[in-house]
Amino acid sequence: MASGSGSNFEAIATAINQGTLNARIEIVIYNNPNAKVVDRANRLGIPVQLLDHRTFESREALDEAIVVALAAAGVDWIIMAGWMRRVTERLISAFPRRILNIHPSLLPSFPGVRAVEQALAAGVKIAGCSVHYVELVVDSGPIVMQAAVPVLPNDSVDTLQARIQQQEHRIFPEAIAIAAQINSSKIDKS
Repeated sequence: MASGSGSNFEAIATAINQGTLNARIEIVIYNNPNAKVVDRANRLGIPVQLLDHRTFESREALDEAIVVALAAAGVDWIIMAGWMRRVTERLISAFPRRILNIHPSLLPSFPGVRAVEQALAAGVKIAGCSVHYVELVVDSGPIVMQAAVPVLPNDSVDTLQARIQQQEHRIFPEAIAIAAQINSSKIDKS
């Protein structure tokens, strides 16, 4: 699921194509009609579906449509690669402990929007990114993996964000593999 440029989506697709992530991308759900992720998905031959949140009467109605679309595509996991919408219990309960998100901070620091701006305003010396399970409270789920990035004296939001994004692209595929392995181990013991 994506709302923007799709660079994390493409990093995941590249890891799959290179054989470093054993997975398939069945569909890309996007909510922003102008999202550049569509161009990337089309180039890679991956189906896309627009579910514009502005056309739904509630978050729950949007999440119900997402669940229906993902079920029709045979999806086992949801990977939020720049999905800029809060989710509801409807989506979380349909994919328990099978929804991952990436966030541009070392959670629990700087949850929510503008995390890089928050980090710079706070004067931290180290920023980074976190892959975590999605829960109802934004950016609060258990962390699967993190990567640290030094904050340089002359960093702007753009320069720091660019270095954080490089780490996002590196750790997201690996975190997906780890989470899937953990999930598989729990199922095997049941």
